Amino acid sequence: MNKFIFSALILIFFVTDAQSQISWNNTIDVSPNTFGNLHPRIAIDGNNNPMILWGQSSTKVWFSKLSGAAFITPVQLNPSTIPAFSISWAGSDIASHGDTVYAVFKENPEATGHVYIVHSYDGGINFSAPVQVDNIADSISSFPTIATNDDGNPIVGFMKCNSGYTDFRWVVSKSADFGNTFSADVKASGFSGGENCECCPGTIVCDGSTVAMLYRDNLNNIRDTWAGISTDGANTFAGGINIDQNNWMLMSCPSTGPDGIIIDDTLYSVFMSTPAANDLIYWSKASISNLQSAGAMELTGMFTGLTQQNYPRMASHYNAAAIVWKQVVSSKSQLAIYFTSDIHSGFNNPFDTIAAGPLNEIVNADVVMLNGKIHVAWQDNASGTVKYKSGTYSYAENIKPVSEKLLLNVYPNPSSTVLTIEIPSSLQSLYAYEIYDINGKWIKTVWRNSFKQQIDISDLADGIYLLQPWACYWKPEPQKFIIHHYK
Repeated sequence: MNKFIFSALILIFFVTDAQSQISWNNTIDVSPNTFGNLHPRIAIDGNNNPMILWGQSSTKVWFSKLSGAAFITPVQLNPSTIPAFSISWAGSDIASHGDTVYAVFKENPEATGHVYIVHSYDGGINFSAPVQVDNIADSISSFPTIATNDDGNPIVGFMKCNSGYTDFRWVVSKSADFGNTFSADVKASGFSGGENCECCPGTIVCDGSTVAMLYRDNLNNIRDTWAGISTDGANTFAGGINIDQNNWMLMSCPSTGPDGIIIDDTLYSVFMSTPAANDLIYWSKASISNLQSAGAMELTGMFTGLTQQNYPRMASHYNAAAIVWKQVVSSKSQLAIYFTSDIHSGFNNPFDTIAAGPLNEIVNADVVMLNGKIHVAWQDNASGTVKYKSGTYSYAENIKPVSEKLLLNVYPNPSSTVLTIEIPSSLQSLYAYEIYDINGKWIKTVWRNSFKQQIDISDLADGIYLLQPWACYWKPEPQKFIIHHYK
């Protein structure tokens, strides 16, 4: 039976007008506490279903996804012969592009273990055997982080150091065949003249050909947060941005890293810093083309009862954005979230608290958002489980001169006979889809007849194809429409 994986991106123009209020659903457990709960990370499949990755006792990496009202029984992604590094503040990572899903993990022990990736082409139903990402020779690798490019290929960042635990730097390696092989890594850090903060995880983010590797720097014990910037799809990282500028002097590594998003020419980022007496969350926005940052801004600042904030994570859809973090208020732990309908205007509304408990109950969290829905997962130490909560917000799509990419809703993924394509009402002017093979040879034209349409693809051979949407008054940039043979 032929099976394919589909994803599509087209260039449109829009802004959003979202309500600031989020309507939250009930909290649910992802799995029993016998599966552990370390450092959860979250992504979504092509139908906006959450998929969650977490670790257990630095040996196992677990995966589960929501099916209906409950999460499926967790699946171990690493074989017992490759134990995986996991602790509360660092571990494995997950990224998705429709129903193409990637998970990366670091093998124990650190000094001799490698970075591995597994992939799924059917929304997490089946995963491949691990593929080695790093080519470290006599070096040591750690803290893998992953993003996907517009084609659905993975880009992996990880920290590297010499065998004597010197020359800490962040490097990036990418795949052109959907996680089966990887290029030699390229250096993505060191722009301050120093090296990396050796125990702080990083985050890689991608938008089009722009890739940012966010990390905490170490310049003579100044622990500012930086971003290495590539504008050629992670082939080279020619410049860096000091997105922090707090000049935090610390003699040891704080073991906490940054996160960020890219919208147009702006890199938005979040991180913890302590230039004064308390650990606080800061956010920053920086021009990618000019490699200039406006500097760090307090997200909430100090308020009554607050003693600590840490482990921020960030997500966006259109111009709407959300930040989650852990904080301690009046000797109680809280999971807080800041939401804005327009990230360009900053965060001006009060933050919301979506979970609270005793001092050490809530440890860290992750967030992802798409099509008016926010998904949050966090490590809960009172129950020993990973918790999950979702919320919805209202937004409207308007045609305005703000460019962004839109992921068409294409399913089932993979498919063997019929493909369904759903498009938003803002794409009224789109009138046809043309399918090409990977070499650019025209295969067929399908006229759009509704906002939700089925296409017969039973006559197509296994392989990778291209999709060209056509519209009345504008021409979208041609992008790959990936049909990937699932084995």
